[in-house]
Amino acid sequence: MKKTVQSIALLVIILTSIIACTKSDSPTVLPITAITVRDIPADTVVGLSAQGAPITKGVYTFYSLEKNVIVPNTDSASTKWDIAFMATRIIINGGSSGTGQGGAFVYTGLFDDLKTIPTDSVFKTDNAPTSYAITAGSGKGWYTYDGLNNLITPLAGRVLVIRTASGKYVKMEITSYYKGGATLPASASDMEKLTKQRYYSFRFAYQPNGTKTF
Repeated sequence: MKKTVQSIALLVIILTSIIACTKSDSPTVLPITAITVRDIPADTVVGLSAQGAPITKGVYTFYSLEKNVIVPNTDSASTKWDIAFMATRIIINGGSSGTGQGGAFVYTGLFDDLKTIPTDSVFKTDNAPTSYAITAGSGKGWYTYDGLNNLITPLAGRVLVIRTASGKYVKMEITSYYKGGATLPASASDMEKLTKQRYYSFRFAYQPNGTKTF
């Protein structure tokens, strides 16, 4: 009887040790929290010509999604940035636009519903000036243009899926093209529509472990 009790006790100790080791060896899976960014300038209007045409500097704003910071233009030839904005055009650090591993495509669906990048997804790269990973043009990529009211509005249900310069993955939803984080009303003045445009607001989720799951 004593030996039986000792055997059971030993078995319990062994099983407890196995379970403890299994738990400690299992990687901790943390949820990917979406980050919200507001009012990133994208070659904003700095003045008007004598004819009333908008004047800009004609430069991109470079952004690191991995570090969530604007990258200086002096680093545009590096892999320190992942995405860049100039007016409605978006470039990715790869292909003709940069030296990184960047690529992207536009996913049709809801940001929160995109948990894993589909296995049959094709990441495009920039091939300037003929094509870009994020297609430009009203209704073709991430926005529509209302010519009557001269307004840019992000398309609902469009998510930019991005491979960063270092080969990690991001999902991004552009929420506004105007300063303040909201599309201007049609009744806004022409001056407001000029001076408050070209400011990107968006939310994104970055997966640092290199997998395609968010």
